[in-house]
Amino acid sequence: MTRLITSREALLFFAIAALLALVAFRFPGFVAPSNLAGVFNDTAPLIILATGQMIVILTRCIDLSVAANLALTGMVAAMLNVAAPGLPISVILCVTVALGALLGMFNGILVWKLQIPPIVVTLGTMTIFRGTVFLLSGGKWVNSHEMSPAFKAFPRAEILGLPMLSWIAILVVITFTIVMTRTTLGRQFYAVGNNPHAATYAGINVGKSQFIAFTISGALAGITGYLWVSRYAVSYVDIAGGFELDVVAACVIGGVSIAGGVGTVGGALLGALFLGVIKNALPVVNISPFWQLAISGAAIIIAVALNAQAGRTKGRVILKRAEQST
Repeated sequence: MTRLITSREALLFFAIAALLALVAFRFPGFVAPSNLAGVFNDTAPLIILATGQMIVILTRCIDLSVAANLALTGMVAAMLNVAAPGLPISVILCVTVALGALLGMFNGILVWKLQIPPIVVTLGTMTIFRGTVFLLSGGKWVNSHEMSPAFKAFPRAEILGLPMLSWIAILVVITFTIVMTRTTLGRQFYAVGNNPHAATYAGINVGKSQFIAFTISGALAGITGYLWVSRYAVSYVDIAGGFELDVVAACVIGGVSIAGGVGTVGGALLGALFLGVIKNALPVVNISPFWQLAISGAAIIIAVALNAQAGRTKGRVILKRAEQST
């Protein structure tokens, strides 16, 4: 019970609850079920991307190209819809997921086969993907009046009172919670992040595991690309600019260690919700949205400090046990 209470996920849950209580004290309508559902829906793209980023970071990598991947797949989805308005939404979803996965595979191949540091690879591909968006579109926007009604309606379609965008985020969280806790692949991700050398001796292909992690992250960025463009009914080169920083922040705040091997889907979910509540709450209490950057930055520093402290504590415990054994 003590471990549960002191876990990062529990502390973050209480922090979110405290934040909601503070806002509700001044504006009770903020915690109305309908408004909270709206906050969750606004945060859904961040939740989906943070889930994929969590898996990548778990393997001691990082994917800074997720927002550029989103922009490219979103532009492809929008241009497909303009060229063929009658194309079924299921086909567009399959195309964007496949394209996003291919872009993720490109990152994974460079990291796996060429041994290039992940941060260098994804900084490079981030620029490449953004440039490709410009080349495809010629720098032009795809606006709402050019998109078909069905294309724009899908993420807004409600089931049991929640939009499809929210349901997809929920499905992603449930699916990858099962993958990370109940499958061999999930255990491999943790093993690679905890100790790559030991994982290699255990017969796990470290590079291949990282490749799969990048592929998953890319596929999730692909589906988010369509959902983002269709929800906001616009697509352009700089769409979701800088959003990759929010994605990384959600993971770090949620207890995912940049050093790899530590983190959960639930933690990434709570980290995303924490940022989502801040983003939606600041305008309500008449605080400039620019403070979101400062608050997010402070939360990241605190989260990294807590991770570092936990690591030092573990080290002291191991040394103490070693001394006792001698």
